[in-house]
Amino acid sequence: MPSAALLSLCWLAFIGSVTPGPNNIMLAASGVNFGIRASVPQMAGIFVGIVVVTLASGFGLGAIFSAYPLVRDLMRLAGFAYVVWLAWRIAIAGSLGGGDLPHPMRFSTSLSIQPLNLKLWMTAIAVVALYVRPGHTVADTLTVAAAFSLLNLPCMVLWAGCGALLREALKLPGRVRVFNLIMAAALLASVVPLLWG
Repeated sequence: MPSAALLSLCWLAFIGSVTPGPNNIMLAASGVNFGIRASVPQMAGIFVGIVVVTLASGFGLGAIFSAYPLVRDLMRLAGFAYVVWLAWRIAIAGSLGGGDLPHPMRFSTSLSIQPLNLKLWMTAIAVVALYVRPGHTVADTLTVAAAFSLLNLPCMVLWAGCGALLREALKLPGRVRVFNLIMAAALLASVVPLLWG
């Protein structure tokens, strides 16, 4: 993968991992209620789920992209459109949501809900369409899976470890709005290099 594309991928992986979403909200709530150590099984389930969903998306779509380049181009446009839509959804989000958890989430529970996470599937498909090149399916898919899963680790720790602090800091609607606008702009900035690549 060219270095410009790899940097773009890493930036997109970081922004996609650090911005609010179902997993991060659940980790924040778990961090608030149970602490980091008790949240580790939940983080492990998310980590494995990201790898599995990304590999499934990459290897399934990679073969189609190699055989039908037009499909890749259409999926690339769809992936770009999804990133724009996701940025819009983040920009207009009003609050973090969440709620109290009755007990820490187990690894098996966390892993089992990842295939139900629409944001994860849509992100994986979009990223595969954007970064997996025909003829480089295996290497690029492994790179995408590694980037997303590894860059997600510190983000999960951040959300679980600073959950209470972050939730308090973003409780006021004005602060949530500013945070969401900054995250939306950063997400859009992550795919700008693809317009010239």
